[in-house]
Amino acid sequence: MSVTSRWIDIQTGNDAFGAYVSTPKSGKGPAVIVIQEIFGVNGHIRDVVEQYAQDGYIAIAPDIFWRTQPRVELTYVGADRDKGIEILQKTNVDLAVADIGATAAALRAMPEVTGKIAGIGYCFGGRLAYLAAVEGLLDIAVSYYGGGIQNQLDKAPQIKVPMQFHYGELDHGIPLSAVGEVKERFAGRDDVELYIYPNADHGFNCTERASYHQHSAALAHGRTLTFLATHA
Repeated sequence: MSVTSRWIDIQTGNDAFGAYVSTPKSGKGPAVIVIQEIFGVNGHIRDVVEQYAQDGYIAIAPDIFWRTQPRVELTYVGADRDKGIEILQKTNVDLAVADIGATAAALRAMPEVTGKIAGIGYCFGGRLAYLAAVEGLLDIAVSYYGGGIQNQLDKAPQIKVPMQFHYGELDHGIPLSAVGEVKERFAGRDDVELYIYPNADHGFNCTERASYHQHSAALAHGRTLTFLATHA
């Protein structure tokens, strides 16, 4: 393989949590924090980490659910989906955002990280990317189908970094009216981009979901890479 992957521990206070990190063949580069869905740092999220390492980034996925069930790996249907929702309900969002901050701090201390630190979140992770940007923990933030952002737009003025949003047109969990609220709130910001993907549902980027939509996933990935490079 042209990337090197491993689990590491990240300190937070007197505790530590795991994070899956991949390093590109060059051994150095800017960094991206891949922020999980409600299904843990599962095979798909690890694939995304390695995908960004292939793109030349130090990529890392912190275990956001470590306080409730460390290293949980879930699939996307049935009892696993129910388990993910159960863990989400037990998750303190403020602490999850703080864990992203601890991950960013760990990256900044790594000599192999040579550029800015971006956060790219999916589903629940998309909302966490937004909130981490609110707290000034990231240099760039990207949110894929982040639910609930429309309910926290009062925090939008605190975001001083470039931000990109990706939404599926058919996502019943995030109606177009909610997407419109996000778009309107960031109108006039030339460093904020928002894209809506026709014929794409929630989770369109995930190859392991029934809702995977290859065209939208490829287009969104290209736009994400362009956005990261533009604001590097």
